[in-house]
Amino acid sequence: MTTSKSPALAIGGGIAALCLVGGAVPVNGLLSGYPVLSAQAIRYAIGALALLGWLLCRGGLPRVGGRDLLALLALAVTGMVGFNVAIIEGQRYAEPGFVAAIIGGSPLVIALVVPLALGRRPRLTAVLGAGLVFAGVLVISGGGRWSLPGLGLALLAMLGEAGFTLFAVGVVRRIGGIATSAYACVVAAVGSAVLSPFFAADPWPMPTVVEWSALVVLGLLVTAVAFGLYYRCVSVVGPERSGVLAGVIPVSGLAVSVLLGAQPLTMTAAAGALTVAVGCALGQRARLVSGRRAPSSARPGPRPVERV
Repeated sequence: MTTSKSPALAIGGGIAALCLVGGAVPVNGLLSGYPVLSAQAIRYAIGALALLGWLLCRGGLPRVGGRDLLALLALAVTGMVGFNVAIIEGQRYAEPGFVAAIIGGSPLVIALVVPLALGRRPRLTAVLGAGLVFAGVLVISGGGRWSLPGLGLALLAMLGEAGFTLFAVGVVRRIGGIATSAYACVVAAVGSAVLSPFFAADPWPMPTVVEWSALVVLGLLVTAVAFGLYYRCVSVVGPERSGVLAGVIPVSGLAVSVLLGAQPLTMTAAAGALTVAVGCALGQRARLVSGRRAPSSARPGPRPVERV
């Protein structure tokens, strides 16, 4: 959670954050017998407490305006709670590989939507990089069988993944990545807790010691640390360059699975991982080249953060 403005450090932090998310697959497996949304509510609550505690120790909680509250609500509904619900329900109608492959298209959505929203044309290199990431994720996941409801839910999950970045852009600029993560976690924890009884007959069983351990790891590392690092990356290098890094998630998940002996490393999977790496590098290279062409351009800085 560095305050450095270095793009290299920000990108490194973003990659580390997404590696934590992708590598958490075995940890999530420890919660297979616990109601999913209840687990998410506890996880987000732990993350929120950690992040709010960090902010209080650093000087106080930033004030948020009406548009920030709306953006945080949209972020939590689409990119956190909605994303999880779409994945859970989507796998009832489609194989997990198909859902993962569709979600891999989120960097392409970000590369197209962000510049259009800002009134400019999408950068060709950014779109090509995102397209390569999508192709690499498709190869890694392997696709699979699906039905029409499965396709619809997978598309909703993809839009939710994109929304996790898109809805955060303005809020991160105004109040910072840590505060954005903290407030979004509060909203997501409440939302998951409210929805859980609709998806589980017994939504709040007492977690076992193993389940508590998994929830703490997910709450502290995969939520508090990873969200903070990722939104820091968004604030420094922008949503397009940050969004293309989403391809790191399946690659890190593949690496952990191979290291644990859960699956072999095939030539197909290795080719997919290499394609993702090339796409991520191309997405970063696009902005570096444009930056060299206009070294004197400057963006207006963020407004001062008000504290309570």
